[in-house]
Amino acid sequence: MIQLCINSLIFLICICMYFRTRSLSILRSFPLLLLLAGCTNQKPDSPGSNPASGGTLFTLLDQQATGIDFINEVRDQEGFNILTYRNFYNGGGVAIGDINNDSLPDIYFTANQLKNRLYLNKGNLQFEDITEKAGVGGTGAWSTGVTMADVNADGLLDIYVCNSGDVDGKYRENELFINNGDLTFTEKAKEYNLNNEGYSTHAAFFDYDLDGDLDCYILNNSFKDPSKIELYRKARQDPDAGGDKLMRNDGGVFHDVSREAGIYSSIIGFGLGIAVSDLNGDLLPDIYISNDFWERDYLYINQGNGRFSEELNSRINYCPVSSMGADIADLNNDGAPEIFTTDMLPADNYRLQTTMAFDPYHLEDLKYRANFHYQMIQNCLQLNNGSGDFQETGLLSGVGATDWSWGALIFDFDNNGSNDIFVSNGILRDLMSMDFRDFLADANRKKGGPNGQNAYTNLDFIRQMPAKPLKNYAFVNKGNLQFQDQADALGFSTPSFSNGSAYGDLDNDGDYDLVINNINSRSFVYENESEGNHFLKIRFKGVKENPFGIGARVTAQFGDQNGCSKISIPAGFRAASSRK
Repeated sequence: MIQLCINSLIFLICICMYFRTRSLSILRSFPLLLLLAGCTNQKPDSPGSNPASGGTLFTLLDQQATGIDFINEVRDQEGFNILTYRNFYNGGGVAIGDINNDSLPDIYFTANQLKNRLYLNKGNLQFEDITEKAGVGGTGAWSTGVTMADVNADGLLDIYVCNSGDVDGKYRENELFINNGDLTFTEKAKEYNLNNEGYSTHAAFFDYDLDGDLDCYILNNSFKDPSKIELYRKARQDPDAGGDKLMRNDGGVFHDVSREAGIYSSIIGFGLGIAVSDLNGDLLPDIYISNDFWERDYLYINQGNGRFSEELNSRINYCPVSSMGADIADLNNDGAPEIFTTDMLPADNYRLQTTMAFDPYHLEDLKYRANFHYQMIQNCLQLNNGSGDFQETGLLSGVGATDWSWGALIFDFDNNGSNDIFVSNGILRDLMSMDFRDFLADANRKKGGPNGQNAYTNLDFIRQMPAKPLKNYAFVNKGNLQFQDQADALGFSTPSFSNGSAYGDLDNDGDYDLVINNINSRSFVYENESEGNHFLKIRFKGVKENPFGIGARVTAQFGDQNGCSKISIPAGFRAASSRK
């Protein structure tokens, strides 16, 4: 369906593949529905409520109506808990994609201690759990991120699941479920050499070397204790089995090319977020990596010769300290994408005073001089000057503080032509609570148990941690890089411990619906009830090795009326993939 704005003076769509000599036709479906807003008389800073229905823009759907009853249950055990595994509360992911090409996007959730679940879209926002007959529950001990992509180029979406958590490594290999075309899948990660054994967080499929097929970046979280990072040892340069991996597709089998491609694959990479887009306008996919703890983020600029140049220090003034989620999209309609990354700065004074501890100046200076760059505890919004150089505006733009944040999603809530920002947040227990830290320090001084051991068990300690669910954040784009949190008005008023999130048009009505994976409560499925604005749907068909056209770029040029301008979307780089 194409609906055009009658007030537009110019409507130009340019589509160019990131293949040097390849053609692209707009013929068949694409993993995530691409929406481009048309012009209306409505201002970009439209309110969060939906005037047509008299309610909120997003409606939380009942599990009885949708058939989606997924809960990511996470229970501390004496031998395996937040005190023995630092990522115990990081949660699970969610992916949205059409697995059977019926134009209805389906949903896959990952779980940490239970089986993953696949829900088939039956239409009218009703879903069927087909996990067992599809054979995609997984055997990993602890699943994290999930990505849908056509890995074997047969025109069907496959499912790649990242696994972690299992300290011994027996059940930590990533899994690749190849789509058989009959709503069943066969696990073939080892056959494709994608059975990575690291503490994997997420993965992205894209054509980095422009040879027409999809390559894979596997984001890992180091095995190393972050408190034992050696500041002045150049560990970043040393490859490690548990580091990030760039896997090049060579005729259907993937090979590790991290070192020759200029990718850090070290023991100090604590990857939690990955986003891929063309940042400097040269039609080459670049990569942004969010790293937790002391290690700084990475900004990889594609050199076009099969190599990347890591240039964060020279292109970005500072990045978050505990960098978690990341997304890339154009936020001011100038055609150049911005980078948004999440951290854990509270937005209210009470939690700021009770949960935050800031590094003293001498430690900040020490880390900077050791090439860890400038890092600030806040979300960062990096404004792109069009050439891939950035100015940070997070606090100035009103999006710098969202508490303990995970997923970062940039999309247009109501099809008004301006991208908005959604942030999922919440930690099952406040690890950073100052009161708990004091209690823990005091308990460690009192050796009341036998043989001088502590009288407390791990579970005793964990029960002392505060637990407070938080509301997610939804920032409406007010124009001029100003954003306002309107979570309540939009319908996101339910407190939760939210982690992975993804958006897609689940009911084919032209706006983006939202799905969120929560810890210890049912997942959120929000119906977007936006009305009144126009939209454009585009379906891609790529070359034989990339049927869904991952890597296409769409540019829409509107007239200047009603505040509309240029919108540029590197569509395939953000396809059907979500984690933190």
